[in-house]
Amino acid sequence: MSRRGAALAAALLALAACSGGPPEAIPAEGSALAASPAARFVHHQGEAREMAFTPDGRMLIATGTDGRIELMPGATGAVWRTIQHPGGASPLALSPDGSLLVSGGYDGTARIWRVADQRPVRTLAGSTGTIWSVAWSPDGSRIATAGEDKMIRIWDAAGGTLLHTLAGHELNIWAVRFSPDSRLLASGSFDHSIRLWDVAGGALVRRLRGHDQAVVSLAWSPDGRTLASGGDDSTLRLWRVADGAQLAAVTGGSEHIYAVAFSPDGRWLASGGRARSAIGTFWHQLTGGGAKGPAVRLWRVADGALQATLEESDDVMALAFSPDGRLLATGASDGTNSVWRLTPS
Repeated sequence: MSRRGAALAAALLALAACSGGPPEAIPAEGSALAASPAARFVHHQGEAREMAFTPDGRMLIATGTDGRIELMPGATGAVWRTIQHPGGASPLALSPDGSLLVSGGYDGTARIWRVADQRPVRTLAGSTGTIWSVAWSPDGSRIATAGEDKMIRIWDAAGGTLLHTLAGHELNIWAVRFSPDSRLLASGSFDHSIRLWDVAGGALVRRLRGHDQAVVSLAWSPDGRTLASGGDDSTLRLWRVADGAQLAAVTGGSEHIYAVAFSPDGRWLASGGRARSAIGTFWHQLTGGGAKGPAVRLWRVADGALQATLEESDDVMALAFSPDGRLLATGASDGTNSVWRLTPS
């Protein structure tokens, strides 16, 4: 095992010890994970951004900086319907039952849409800059929006009433995520900090400090005990939610980590970031040249063993596991979306 793999292994073993063990024992037939390409497609004129599977796993939804929100049955890349967020869209979140989606845009609005007929339901207005992140609480009652104006807004999902405005971050907020029990909201910012907020009252619970550059992505473990974060400092960090202790700060293998995700059963952790080194990235941006690079890595949570390295054509900005954990979708800066088939062995 490499030094990086060993470091992550130690960190995840410490995580397991602190949280009472892995989410469940890993059977022999699920002790390793392989990935193979299932689909790859380019529909967006700009960068591919957020991706999400519907709760029944029958549809993949993806946004792009061109404002297109694509609804794709079967995760094959065939587009069934599109929604256009005026001015461009970046983040996406689905309601727990999958009937509604909310998108955040460069126009400073979050817009709720019906998935079945792609019609608008309502607009959540009030932000004074781009909305970089949206989240729908697992209990379905709240929507969180955040972005360029450094504020987090928590909305009543049913009526669109603004419930709380959370201030404290000093720079743009890139990520907001509700805990699995919907009681906490985690936020990550360009000010290098992560904050945990009480959803019911809007109070700050604690700050998590350790990143020395922007915090770009956040993910909760399925049991809600651990928070994973990735940032521009090229580290993947693991935090114990109960007391805010940092369990690990390890290099996830990529320069800059733009996306992190736990699998639905908690066995696997995915990290996505730059496909190339700093020099390779500069050359690619300058000329468009350069081969694919190892932008995504899959780790086994039980011991931190690296399971797979997935090559993409550009930096990976988004990751989404299907509800059954058999597929992983990725979104890249060149507008490419990929779907990978995951096979335990």
